[in-house]
Amino acid sequence: MIRIVKMTFEPSLVGDFEMLFDQNKHKIRAFEGCTHLELLQDKNTPNIFFTYSFWNHPNNLEAYRQSELFNNVWTATKKLFCAKPEAWSVDQKIILE
Repeated sequence: MIRIVKMTFEPSLVGDFEMLFDQNKHKIRAFEGCTHLELLQDKNTPNIFFTYSFWNHPNNLEAYRQSELFNNVWTATKKLFCAKPEAWSVDQKIILE
């Protein structure tokens, strides 16, 4: 399962988010069931970011979302938003190599 989360930050707080993500990225990636984690930044609107993560099973993502790690990171992240975040859980359908 792939999880995509779109987050729009106050432009003056982008650096705060980047530091927060950098401090926690290895912990998130090491969470049971997480097999991939990326942070993407919009080319035209640099205060818009996306997390792109792969999870072995929806239960793994749900366990992460109920964890102390998620609670701490999300609580700090929410304070930096200027728009409501959006999230999608998707299945990969086609892989081209």
